[in-house]
Amino acid sequence: MKYYIIAGEASGDLHAANLMKSLKQEESNTSFRAWGGDLMEAQGATIVKHYRDLAFMGFWEVAKNILTIFKNIRYCKEDILAFQPDAIVLVDYPGFNLRIAKWAKSKKIPVHYYISPQVWAWKENRIKLMKKVIDYLYVILPFEKTFFEEKHQLAVDFVGHPLLDEIAQFDPGDLESFKSKYKLPKEKSIVALLPGSRRQEVSKMIRIMSEVAKEFPDYCFVIGAAPHLNQELFKNLSLHIVKNDTYRLLSHAHAALVASGTATLETALFEVPQIVCYKTSALSYAIGKQLVKLPYISLVNLILEQMAVPERLQRNCNAKQLSKDLSKILNNPTRAAQLDSYKTLKAKLGGSGASNQTARLISQRTHA
Repeated sequence: MKYYIIAGEASGDLHAANLMKSLKQEESNTSFRAWGGDLMEAQGATIVKHYRDLAFMGFWEVAKNILTIFKNIRYCKEDILAFQPDAIVLVDYPGFNLRIAKWAKSKKIPVHYYISPQVWAWKENRIKLMKKVIDYLYVILPFEKTFFEEKHQLAVDFVGHPLLDEIAQFDPGDLESFKSKYKLPKEKSIVALLPGSRRQEVSKMIRIMSEVAKEFPDYCFVIGAAPHLNQELFKNLSLHIVKNDTYRLLSHAHAALVASGTATLETALFEVPQIVCYKTSALSYAIGKQLVKLPYISLVNLILEQMAVPERLQRNCNAKQLSKDLSKILNNPTRAAQLDSYKTLKAKLGGSGASNQTARLISQRTHA
């Protein structure tokens, strides 16, 4: 079978790569052409466009790059027609992928959507389009099944969260080897700094995080940098940098400052107390605040339906506030409270096997 897969961000590259691995186990002869990253390429995909050339964050950034985005969409359609896949698998990245889904439906190409657009957060009107253009929708958050099926009468498959498998099978090695590899001080506990995967957000967050680090000389602050980020973003910083090794960093971290996104959930699943941080352009934030009607921004708090981890946004995302928060989670009792909440989080996310279950359903439906 020939699959055309589109993932537009680092997290999508990870989940798509695991899905590809499971698809290869389901089928003896598969071929993948994709928009994604290094992990997908390692699983045998021919990468048409790398996600580092696709990630535009915020309303203003998208507006500035709108011509490039439309050019990419046009090229993607042409490439799909040339490849003639048996099915298209779309992974998150809704602004781009829903346009491709609509076009693919008109061409009678089966559309599988893995990791739903977060329409429960904003743009709920997209659901009308999703009903028309997506053949099969696979959701990974427990409340999404209820949201789609009961509120909008859209049948979905809840497959569990793929991060559960990814983290469970991860071997971090020992702390001493990790510190030796990156020349970290042996006597200091590690605080992980996860500033995001998009250049725009990283440039804002890393300056604030580096100011926080100055307030805690007894700890070793380590940046977990996405593999595609330019080293120039981290110049003139007196901090250690771990590139493309974030899971090992989290495995050995005592606490973390985390830009909002999938990383907040990853940090929780590694059982690392955290502070969630978010800062974008004033215009993007003002527009987003009008459109997004959610009580929390982190997946951890959304799933638990409570403020289990602190969230600091915009003006409150400053070195003074973050330093105060970090002091609390470095020691009990705030630290213990977060760790207890993580146990409940894991239970709500369901069992393991998300990638395998999704691959099995895709394969069965493609062969039907």
